[in-house]
Amino acid sequence: MPEQPSPAPAATRRIPYVIGAVLVGTVIGFAGVFGFGGLKHTAAAGDPACAGAIDLSRKLEPLAHGEMAALTMATTPLKLPDLAFEDGDGKPRKLSEWRGRTVLVNLWATWCVPCRKEMPALDSLQTKLGGPKFEVVAINIDTRDPEKRKNFLKDANLTRIGNFNDQKAKVFQDLKSIGRALGMPTSVLVDGQGCEIATIAGPAEWASDDAVKLITAAVNPTAAGL
Repeated sequence: MPEQPSPAPAATRRIPYVIGAVLVGTVIGFAGVFGFGGLKHTAAAGDPACAGAIDLSRKLEPLAHGEMAALTMATTPLKLPDLAFEDGDGKPRKLSEWRGRTVLVNLWATWCVPCRKEMPALDSLQTKLGGPKFEVVAINIDTRDPEKRKNFLKDANLTRIGNFNDQKAKVFQDLKSIGRALGMPTSVLVDGQGCEIATIAGPAEWASDDAVKLITAAVNPTAAGL
Protein backbone atom coordinates (compact mmCIF):
# COMPACT_ATOMS: atom_id res chain seq x y z
CA MET A 1 0.00 0.00 0.00
CA PRO A 2 1.45 3.44 -0.88
CA GLU A 3 2.43 5.71 2.00
CA GLN A 4 -0.29 8.16 3.05
CA PRO A 5 0.42 11.82 3.89
CA SER A 6 0.75 12.70 7.57
CA PRO A 7 -2.68 13.18 9.13
CA ALA A 8 -3.71 16.71 10.01
CA PRO A 9 -5.61 17.64 13.15
CA ALA A 10 -9.34 17.25 13.66
CA ALA A 11 -11.48 16.76 10.55
CA THR A 12 -8.74 15.62 8.17
CA ARG A 13 -8.04 12.63 10.41
CA ARG A 14 -11.22 11.06 9.09
CA ILE A 15 -9.49 10.26 5.79
CA PRO A 16 -6.90 7.81 7.15
CA TYR A 17 -9.56 6.48 9.50
CA VAL A 18 -11.74 5.51 6.55
CA ILE A 19 -8.78 3.74 4.94
CA GLY A 20 -8.28 1.78 8.15
CA ALA A 21 -11.97 0.94 8.41
CA VAL A 22 -12.02 -0.45 4.88
CA LEU A 23 -9.01 -2.61 5.66
CA VAL A 24 -10.69 -4.04 8.73
CA GLY A 25 -13.52 -5.33 6.60
CA THR A 26 -11.16 -6.67 3.95
CA VAL A 27 -8.40 -8.27 5.99
CA ILE A 28 -10.28 -9.57 9.02
CA GLY A 29 -13.39 -10.47 7.11
CA PHE A 30 -16.14 -8.59 8.92
CA ALA A 31 -17.70 -5.28 7.96
CA GLY A 32 -16.86 -1.98 9.59
CA VAL A 33 -19.35 0.89 9.65
CA PHE A 34 -17.73 4.26 9.27
CA GLY A 35 -18.41 7.85 8.34
CA PHE A 36 -17.20 11.41 8.58
CA GLY A 37 -19.52 12.29 11.44
CA GLY A 38 -17.42 10.65 14.16
CA LEU A 39 -18.08 7.57 16.20
CA LYS A 40 -21.72 6.74 16.87
CA HIS A 41 -22.29 5.47 20.37
CA THR A 42 -24.88 2.74 20.01
CA ALA A 43 -24.43 0.71 23.19
CA ALA A 44 -27.42 0.24 25.40
CA ALA A 45 -27.71 2.49 28.44
CA GLY A 46 -26.05 2.05 31.30
CA ASP A 47 -24.03 0.56 34.00
CA PRO A 48 -24.66 2.59 37.16
CA ALA A 49 -21.19 1.68 38.40
CA CYS A 50 -19.85 3.89 35.60
CA ALA A 51 -21.64 7.08 36.60
CA GLY A 52 -18.35 8.51 37.84
CA ALA A 53 -16.79 8.08 34.40
CA ILE A 54 -19.60 10.15 32.88
CA ASP A 55 -19.03 12.90 35.42
CA LEU A 56 -15.31 12.86 34.62
CA SER A 57 -16.07 12.88 30.89
CA ARG A 58 -18.10 16.08 31.28
CA LYS A 59 -15.30 17.73 33.22
CA LEU A 60 -12.72 16.72 30.61
CA GLU A 61 -14.77 17.88 27.61
CA PRO A 62 -13.30 21.42 27.57
CA LEU A 63 -9.86 19.83 27.15
CA ALA A 64 -10.97 17.88 24.06
CA HIS A 65 -9.71 20.46 21.58
CA GLY A 66 -6.77 20.92 19.23
CA GLU A 67 -5.15 17.53 18.69
CA MET A 68 -7.86 15.95 20.85
CA ALA A 69 -10.81 17.54 19.03
CA ALA A 70 -11.83 14.22 17.47
CA LEU A 71 -12.51 12.62 20.86
CA THR A 72 -16.10 11.50 21.44
CA MET A 73 -16.82 11.97 25.14
CA ALA A 74 -18.87 9.28 26.87
CA THR A 75 -22.46 10.28 27.67
CA THR A 76 -23.86 6.89 28.70
CA PRO A 77 -22.39 4.83 31.56
CA LEU A 78 -20.60 1.92 29.90
CA LYS A 79 -18.24 -0.71 31.27
CA LEU A 80 -16.05 -2.25 28.59
CA PRO A 81 -15.99 -6.02 28.11
CA ASP A 82 -13.09 -7.70 29.90
CA LEU A 83 -11.03 -7.84 26.71
CA ALA A 84 -8.84 -10.96 26.47
CA PHE A 85 -5.53 -10.99 24.60
CA GLU A 86 -1.90 -12.12 24.99
CA ASP A 87 1.41 -10.50 25.81
CA GLY A 88 4.60 -10.92 23.79
CA ASP A 89 5.40 -14.20 25.56
CA GLY A 90 2.02 -15.70 24.73
CA LYS A 91 0.71 -15.30 28.28
CA PRO A 92 -3.06 -14.68 28.51
CA ARG A 93 -3.94 -11.18 29.68
CA LYS A 94 -7.21 -9.38 30.42
CA LEU A 95 -8.14 -5.72 30.58
CA SER A 96 -9.29 -6.21 34.18
CA GLU A 97 -5.63 -6.62 35.20
CA TRP A 98 -5.36 -2.83 34.92
CA ARG A 99 -8.21 -2.08 37.33
CA GLY A 100 -7.35 0.93 39.45
CA ARG A 101 -5.45 2.62 36.59
CA THR A 102 -6.63 4.92 33.86
CA VAL A 103 -6.01 3.02 30.62
CA LEU A 104 -5.81 4.02 26.97
CA VAL A 105 -6.88 0.92 25.06
CA ASN A 106 -5.69 1.06 21.46
CA LEU A 107 -6.31 -1.44 18.65
CA TRP A 108 -3.77 -1.47 15.83
CA ALA A 109 -2.39 -3.63 13.01
CA THR A 110 0.74 -3.59 10.86
CA TRP A 111 -1.38 -3.49 7.69
CA CYS A 112 -3.07 -0.29 8.86
CA VAL A 113 -1.01 2.71 7.70
CA PRO A 114 -2.58 5.23 10.14
CA CYS A 115 -1.96 2.74 12.97
CA ARG A 116 1.73 2.45 12.16
CA LYS A 117 2.10 6.23 12.04
CA GLU A 118 0.33 6.59 15.39
CA MET A 119 2.40 4.02 17.30
CA PRO A 120 5.46 6.23 18.03
CA ALA A 121 3.16 8.83 19.63
CA LEU A 122 1.58 6.13 21.81
CA ASP A 123 5.04 4.93 22.80
CA SER A 124 5.96 8.51 23.70
CA LEU A 125 2.76 8.90 25.74
CA GLN A 126 3.60 5.75 27.67
CA THR A 127 7.11 7.12 28.29
CA LYS A 128 5.71 10.40 29.61
CA LEU A 129 2.79 9.18 31.71
CA GLY A 130 3.02 5.41 32.07
CA GLY A 131 3.20 4.13 35.64
CA PRO A 132 1.06 2.97 38.56
CA LYS A 133 -1.80 5.32 37.60
CA PHE A 134 -1.83 5.15 33.80
CA GLU A 135 -1.03 2.67 31.05
CA VAL A 136 -1.23 2.53 27.26
CA VAL A 137 -2.55 -0.93 26.38
CA ALA A 138 -2.06 -1.19 22.61
CA ILE A 139 -3.35 -4.50 21.24
CA ASN A 140 -2.22 -5.68 17.83
CA ILE A 141 -4.86 -7.60 15.83
CA ASP A 142 -2.78 -8.98 12.97
CA THR A 143 -4.29 -12.38 12.20
CA ARG A 144 -1.26 -13.69 10.29
CA ASP A 145 2.49 -13.85 10.80
CA PRO A 146 3.19 -12.60 14.35
CA GLU A 147 6.75 -11.81 13.29
CA LYS A 148 5.45 -8.73 11.45
CA ARG A 149 4.28 -7.25 14.72
CA LYS A 150 7.51 -8.07 16.51
CA ASN A 151 9.66 -6.75 13.69
CA PHE A 152 7.67 -3.53 13.42
CA LEU A 153 8.04 -2.76 17.13
CA LYS A 154 11.74 -3.56 16.99
CA ASP A 155 12.48 -1.62 13.80
CA ALA A 156 10.56 1.43 15.03
CA ASN A 157 12.37 1.22 18.40
CA LEU A 158 9.08 1.17 20.30
CA THR A 159 10.41 -0.06 23.61
CA ARG A 160 8.02 1.43 26.18
CA ILE A 161 4.72 0.27 24.80
CA GLY A 162 3.57 -3.26 25.63
CA ASN A 163 3.71 -6.03 23.05
CA PHE A 164 0.09 -7.17 23.31
CA ASN A 165 -1.79 -9.04 20.60
CA ASP A 166 -4.93 -10.94 19.68
CA GLN A 167 -4.45 -13.03 16.55
CA LYS A 168 -8.16 -13.86 16.44
CA ALA A 169 -9.05 -10.13 16.45
CA LYS A 170 -11.81 -10.88 18.97
CA VAL A 171 -11.01 -7.69 20.88
CA PHE A 172 -12.09 -5.72 17.82
CA GLN A 173 -15.32 -7.69 17.56
CA ASP A 174 -15.99 -7.21 21.28
CA LEU A 175 -15.62 -3.43 21.01
CA LYS A 176 -17.51 -3.34 17.72
CA SER A 177 -20.45 -5.14 19.36
CA ILE A 178 -20.89 -2.21 21.76
CA GLY A 179 -20.36 0.44 19.08
CA ARG A 180 -16.82 1.37 20.09
CA ALA A 181 -14.81 -0.01 17.16
CA LEU A 182 -15.82 0.91 13.64
CA GLY A 183 -12.41 0.95 11.98
CA MET A 184 -8.70 1.08 12.65
CA PRO A 185 -7.10 2.45 14.69
CA THR A 186 -9.55 2.75 17.57
CA SER A 187 -8.70 4.06 21.05
CA VAL A 188 -10.83 4.06 24.20
CA LEU A 189 -9.90 5.98 27.35
CA VAL A 190 -11.02 3.91 30.33
CA ASP A 191 -11.15 4.74 34.03
CA GLY A 192 -9.95 2.58 36.91
CA GLN A 193 -13.27 0.72 37.05
CA GLY A 194 -13.07 -0.28 33.37
CA CYS A 195 -15.62 2.36 32.34
CA GLU A 196 -15.47 4.41 29.13
CA ILE A 197 -14.42 8.05 29.48
CA ALA A 198 -13.96 8.83 25.78
CA THR A 199 -13.37 7.14 22.44
CA ILE A 200 -11.63 8.21 19.26
CA ALA A 201 -12.14 6.65 15.84
CA GLY A 202 -8.92 7.09 13.91
CA PRO A 203 -5.38 8.20 14.78
CA ALA A 204 -4.43 10.97 17.18
CA GLU A 205 -1.29 12.86 18.16
CA TRP A 206 -0.98 11.19 21.54
CA ALA A 207 2.40 12.77 22.25
CA SER A 208 1.00 16.31 21.83
CA ASP A 209 0.59 18.78 24.66
CA ASP A 210 -3.19 18.61 24.20
CA ALA A 211 -3.21 14.83 24.69
CA VAL A 212 -0.84 14.86 27.65
CA LYS A 213 -2.86 17.58 29.37
CA LEU A 214 -6.18 15.77 28.87
CA ILE A 215 -4.91 12.39 30.03
CA THR A 216 -3.06 13.91 32.99
CA ALA A 217 -6.35 15.48 34.04
CA ALA A 218 -8.17 12.16 33.57
CA VAL A 219 -5.65 10.42 35.81
CA ASN A 220 -5.77 13.07 38.53
CA PRO A 221 -8.76 15.39 38.05
CA THR A 222 -8.41 16.98 41.48
CA ALA A 223 -4.85 18.10 40.81
CA ALA A 224 -6.04 19.47 37.47
CA GLY A 225 -8.67 21.54 39.22
CA LEU A 226 -11.62 19.60 37.81
